[in-house]
Amino acid sequence: QVRMVESGGDLVQVGGSLRLSCAASGINFSLSAMAWYRQALGKQRELVARITTGGSGNYADSVKGRFTISRDNAKKTVYLQMNSLKPEDTAVYYCNTLTIRGDYWGPGTQVTVSS
Repeated sequence: QVRMVESGGDLVQVGGSLRLSCAASGINFSLSAMAWYRQALGKQRELVARITTGGSGNYADSVKGRFTISRDNAKKTVYLQMNSLKPEDTAVYYCNTLTIRGDYWGPGTQVTVSS
C-alpha cells in the first residue's frame, strides 16, 4: 500500500522559513521522481517543484531562488525548504509521485504566511 505523509506546515510571518517533509512508503522511492504541489483557497493546484531520481530540481518561476527541493533516499523522504516566504505562498502543500502503478498524493500540510 502506497502512503505519503506530509509534515512541517505552520503559520509563519512574511520573510520567514519553513521546511516541509514528505515520508513515502510502498513505492520504490529511489527510482521515483517526486514533486511538491500547492493549492491556495479558490485556486487550482499548481506544481511548485519536482526532483528527479538523480536529485535535480525544477521549480515554478514563482518560487525560484526561494525554495529548494531535496531528497533522502535512505529515509524515503522528500523535503521542500522554503525561504523568504510571501503571503502568496499560503496554500495547502501536497507531495506527489507518478509511477507506472498510479498517481499518488499525500493529504497535504497547511502553510500560512501572515503579513
